[in-house]
Amino acid sequence: MNQVLVLSVSTAVLAFLSFFHVYSEGADISALNDDMAQSTVIYDANGEVASKISALKNEGIKIEDVPDHVKNAVIAIEDHRFYEHDGVDLVGISRAFVQNVKAGSIVEGGSTITQQLTKNALLSSEKTYKRKLEEFFMAREIEKQYSKDDIMQMYLNRIYFGNGSWGIKRAAMGYFGKDVKDLSISEAAMLAGLIKAPSALDPNRNYEEAIERRNLVLQMMKTHGFIKEEEYKQAVAEKIVLNEDGSDPLRGKYPYYVDHVIDEAIKKYGLTQEEVLTGGLQIYTELDVTMQSAVETTYAKDDLFPKGTEKQIVQSGAVLVDPKTGGIRALVGGRGEHVFRGYNRATQLKAQPGSTMKPLAAYAPALEEGWGVTDMLKDEEMEFKDYKPQNYNDKYKGEVPMYEALRDSLNMPAVWMLDEIGIVKGMESVKNFGINLDPKNDRNLGLALGGLSTGVSPVTMAEAYSAFANKGERHETHAITKIIDKEGNVIVEYKGKKSKAVSKETAEKMTTMLLGVVQDGTGKGAQIPGRELAGKTGSTQVPIEGVKGTKDQWFVGYTPQLVGAVWVGYDKTDKEHFLTTTSSEGAALVFKDFMSEALKNTKAESFNVTPLSKYIEEHKRKQRAKSVKELEARIKKESEKLKKQWEEAKKKLKDKKEKPKEEAKKKKKKETNTESAGASTNSEKSNDTEEKKGTGDTKDSGGNGGSEGDTSGEGDTGGEGDTGGEGDTGGEGDTGGEGDTGGEGDTGGEGDTGGEGDTGGEGDTGGEGDTGGNGDTGGSGDDGSSDDKEKEDDSNN
Repeated sequence: MNQVLVLSVSTAVLAFLSFFHVYSEGADISALNDDMAQSTVIYDANGEVASKISALKNEGIKIEDVPDHVKNAVIAIEDHRFYEHDGVDLVGISRAFVQNVKAGSIVEGGSTITQQLTKNALLSSEKTYKRKLEEFFMAREIEKQYSKDDIMQMYLNRIYFGNGSWGIKRAAMGYFGKDVKDLSISEAAMLAGLIKAPSALDPNRNYEEAIERRNLVLQMMKTHGFIKEEEYKQAVAEKIVLNEDGSDPLRGKYPYYVDHVIDEAIKKYGLTQEEVLTGGLQIYTELDVTMQSAVETTYAKDDLFPKGTEKQIVQSGAVLVDPKTGGIRALVGGRGEHVFRGYNRATQLKAQPGSTMKPLAAYAPALEEGWGVTDMLKDEEMEFKDYKPQNYNDKYKGEVPMYEALRDSLNMPAVWMLDEIGIVKGMESVKNFGINLDPKNDRNLGLALGGLSTGVSPVTMAEAYSAFANKGERHETHAITKIIDKEGNVIVEYKGKKSKAVSKETAEKMTTMLLGVVQDGTGKGAQIPGRELAGKTGSTQVPIEGVKGTKDQWFVGYTPQLVGAVWVGYDKTDKEHFLTTTSSEGAALVFKDFMSEALKNTKAESFNVTPLSKYIEEHKRKQRAKSVKELEARIKKESEKLKKQWEEAKKKLKDKKEKPKEEAKKKKKKETNTESAGASTNSEKSNDTEEKKGTGDTKDSGGNGGSEGDTSGEGDTGGEGDTGGEGDTGGEGDTGGEGDTGGEGDTGGEGDTGGEGDTGGEGDTGGEGDTGGNGDTGGSGDDGSSDDKEKEDDSNN
């Protein structure tokens, strides 16, 4: 009977064990291969780790990257016979069985590291004999398929160390702010000690208990020969310094920049979000942590931004770009709480750019067409078909040089300029600067003032202006330079894209004018002491009837080594949410704050472009030369006019002198014909005629010595009231006055041509003995005086 019972029990046990053996051989243990999911690491422009991103609760680490003393600490306290058993330690199980029988419940597991891995990765955590049997056989199966190092790697990457830290990598960073490779023996022992009871032994809450457990692990390490006596003493004496933050200090760093990196990896290179977040990628970027920190610090200063309302805060976005590569050095996409992959105003914004478009759509293409920095542009009220723009202050100067129109951000000259060169050339220019336009809806003169059907972002404007800073060449903006997968393969590498926006000469002339904007114009608020900064303000009006204010504020500026763009405004503009200041009082000040800090470690450089003052001086010289030429032309014209008048006067005088002679001839002929009528009578008449001639005819030439002030001096042609009479040629004050030529202010005074202050000198046109007199040609207030006034006006232009 007893033999039958023993046989039956033995058969049942054998069947039971056989079932679990077959079950374990068919068990799926492939899930163990998922332990190497890792966080993605973001590297800055210098190749240093800048940030980390992950959607995993734990992160994997390769066993070769784990120091021996870290592995040994875990083995010493959890399974010191790890390298000796085949997954199940029968000695340990026997010891645990005895302890559990004595206690009347399962108080000790006796599980090996392989069994613990099985439980954590493949089974539930319930404490039953069924689960222990599953664990037993599956551990044996794991040992058949994986090496000891593989098993140790999977175990360390999956075990829970408390405080939200799954895996040795997260635990090392969470408790000590260190990578696993940097852990000391004492720190490794403390982490190993947490495995038994992570919450109860958490050093942040139960420091003394954690230290006590650490010391036990160190004792076991010494006992099993993993460390020497001296190492043991040093480790026990070491003071543990905890990471107060309790998390990876690099995780979540530079969130807006990281958001853009993720977007670029997905949209430009075709990766999925899951691949980026869980693929253990190494993403190398153009990030400059000093510049990024500078922008983030600025955006933490609430007093720099207008005060919003309870419903909305004033928002903003900014970007810094290297003009020589297009690399995005820094980026902040908003104020307030950051939302993972939320709205990024530095890259996703679509706002009207206002006057920051003037250099791109009007002035740069005009320079390309041959216009000059100092050429005069119209600044007056005009209407272009159905479009009637206005200057901001509704004041107009008639005409202004190009540099002044840009400096003072005048609207009319910009629109007039675009109309002059043609809307097609303006649109082509904007496209060359990297801004996409709608061929139909953007084909209008409003383009000069930033009137786009679709708006732009700060990163778009920074890329456009980078061409001015880079001798006319525009590089595509980008954040990622290369991506390496967890196997070490380069899967993405940026290939530089560049294009010619404008000529080098145009870029330099635009920089000259934009320097003037910051030095003396609307961009004064962005000035950085000791640095050359060129830039342009821009703003748009609130598009609500009856509301006068600003919707968008812009400033785009650059030094030789860095380009920046900033936008300020509300996400949603309405009657309660709009700005009351202009860009010069808002966006320009924000720009100055982060730009000056971002450049603090870089040497100030010069653009080495022609100063605006030289253009202005050259312009003045040309104006003066033009005035002199115009004056000379007027003088020549007046001289010819006077010469003609003089010739006519001489002809008239000659005619007057010839007329009495003709009459005398006719009279003499008549007398000859009547001689036969009687000699005595003829003799009488002849005597009478001679007598009359002797007394001096008023129409005769000569006379008794002439009259005072006549052409031949005293006693010259005609007498008082002689030929021409007063005011006529040869009257009182007639041609050639007493020692003078002409009357007061006439053509040719003493040492003067054409009157007091007129052109000419002594002996010049209308000089002594010349035509003139009171009321004569070239009299008081004649053409010479007005010529001189025009010359003075020109020189002051």
